[in-house]
Amino acid sequence: MPVPVPVAANPSPEPRPAPALGPQRIVCLTEETTEWLYLLGEERRIVGISGYTVRPARARQEKPRVSAFLSAKIDKILALEPDCVFGFSDLQADIAAVLIRHGVQVTVFNQRSVDEIFSMMYQVAAMVGQVSQGLERIAQLRAGLDRMRLAAGALPRRPRIFFEEWDVPHISAIRWVSELLTLAGGDDCFPELATQSLGKNRIIADGAQIVQRNPDIIIGSWCGKKFRPEKVAARPGWEQVAAVRNGQLFEIKSADILQPGPAALTDGAAQLHRIVMNWSALHA
Repeated sequence: MPVPVPVAANPSPEPRPAPALGPQRIVCLTEETTEWLYLLGEERRIVGISGYTVRPARARQEKPRVSAFLSAKIDKILALEPDCVFGFSDLQADIAAVLIRHGVQVTVFNQRSVDEIFSMMYQVAAMVGQVSQGLERIAQLRAGLDRMRLAAGALPRRPRIFFEEWDVPHISAIRWVSELLTLAGGDDCFPELATQSLGKNRIIADGAQIVQRNPDIIIGSWCGKKFRPEKVAARPGWEQVAAVRNGQLFEIKSADILQPGPAALTDGAAQLHRIVMNWSALHA
């Protein structure tokens, strides 16, 4: 009786790799999304950056620069074939509109507060498949700010701080900077202006108003222009200001505090806190 020959089962086909999710070719029109993607280890996705990017330093060597802040090299961006462009605020709306008309996906964030910065970071992490790592890093950043808040809560007196985002005309602190000032242990001299998202709505036309509020500390961050404390001290009538009398005029680089991303929550906040704590030690 013939022995049946076993028939080999059809081998299972090799499983296909899962398609990559999220944008693979990203252009970042501002620094904060670039810095965040590097921190998440997703820098390979970045194909173009802003010319104002300084964090991380290696990005300038590794990625082509395709934009300023209010303008962009549209042809160069299109040649990079991005599947997503990250922008910031209404100030980049015109750039976004041109790219959208060329069929490019554009995501424009508009974060103005500390919580909104965290929200932006979460959304970007989710878009590149890094939710768990993003949440872990966000938790670490929140913990650092909480430690700062606790230390500031023990201060016997909080200094009044005028944060000058621009000198002529005077422009006071945007919302996330004002919030970080509070976390660091100071009181914003113009909290009523901080909620205004546009710089033109935070203009203090009459410098006498600043003199009247008599800040204990003046911090300048002139949007990429070097802060000149001697020029501030020489303003007519400003010799009466406590910060000028006591030599409490400081600069925080705009890249450290005026980019609404990781830098502001780490280096920027730490510098604010250090300035406040040093002032407090002098007035103990």
